[in-house]
Parts: sequence; C-alpha cells; structure tokens
Amino acid sequence: MPGLSKLRGAFLGVGLALLGCDASVTGQNLHELSVLDGAITVAAPIGYCIDKEASTARGPATVLLIGRCDDQGQVAAAMVTLTIGGIASAGVLVAGQQVLKTFFDSNAGRRVLARDGKADHVQILEMQNYGRGLLLHLNDKVAGDYWRAITAIKGRLVTISALGVAGAPLTAEQGRALVTDTMALLDKRNGVKPAAP
Repeated sequence: MPGLSKLRGAFLGVGLALLGCDASVTGQNLHELSVLDGAITVAAPIGYCIDKEASTARGPATVLLIGRCDDQGQVAAAMVTLTIGGIASAGVLVAGQQVLKTFFDSNAGRRVLARDGKADHVQILEMQNYGRGLLLHLNDKVAGDYWRAITAIKGRLVTISALGVAGAPLTAEQGRALVTDTMALLDKRNGVKPAAP
C-alpha cells in the first residue's frame, strides 16, 4: 500500500495544479484526439472541443485542455483540464478509495490539491466514490469552487477538473456533470467498461 510520500509524489507527477486559459477554443474544433502515440483517445463533452495547441506534454504527464467550441452560449463557458500520468502511474489507486480520502484530508493531500500549494487555501466540500475513482468538490482560494476527478485509464493516473470563468462560475451541478461526462467518454473511447457510479 502506498505511503503518504508516494501518494504525494504520484499526484504531483500528474500535475494536479490547474492551468489558466481561455474558456473558448480557437482554431480547429477537435471533439476527439488520440494521444501518447495513439494509446489513449480523449473526447470532449457535447458543445466542448479539445484545444490541441494548448495541450502539451509536461514531463511524463500529458495535459489536455477542453473548452467551449464557440462563444455562442449553447453550453456554459468552462475549461476542463485533463491530465494523464505516465506508464503505471495509476498504481497509487490500488491503495483504495478510503486511503485516498484519508490522504486528501491530510495537510499533505490538501497541499497537493491547492492551486498555490498551501494546504489552508483549499477546502474539501465533498468527496465521493465514483466508479473506479474519486470525485472531489473543492473550494480553492485561487481557483474558486470546482469539481475534480481522480481515475485511471490503461494503467495511467488521470485527473479531470472543470472550472467556469470570471463572472460566470459553473454551478456545482454543471461542474460535476462536466467532470463525470469527460470520465465516461474517456472510458467509452478506450474500450473500458465503466464501473458503476
């Protein structure tokens, strides 16, 4: 079972910190994108597109940004950040959801979650088991109120976050739905039978 330092290192390795960017995607409207030499396919929820130009590799992790396809308002302005860790990085999930909950409740866990790395700057409003992973409803001093998921695909640790924009934050229901829809699409596009929510 992974210890505290191993859990902290694994989550830092996939870059839990959020990225700042626009809420609308410019250029190609990509609804689906294969990454990691075709090993994994990512898809955007309806009304949202993958920003290929803003998506990047960061060390062993791959970070993809998903925003509203246009500014016509059919869906809420939002930015979904999806980070895929390195090979076998999902091993930390073997510890189980209760161990992960205990970790994130600790100062070390909240430091990992906090956008500025300060444990007292993030509050965990809710944690839920969801399928093979964990959903966290957070209030961050820098990022505000948002949802984050921690799951896995093909042995790689995955984190998914959904944020609104200044002056138009997502409701808790919108944020949660964006995160869980992105999780479901990840499973579907990669032939993974979804676990029960």
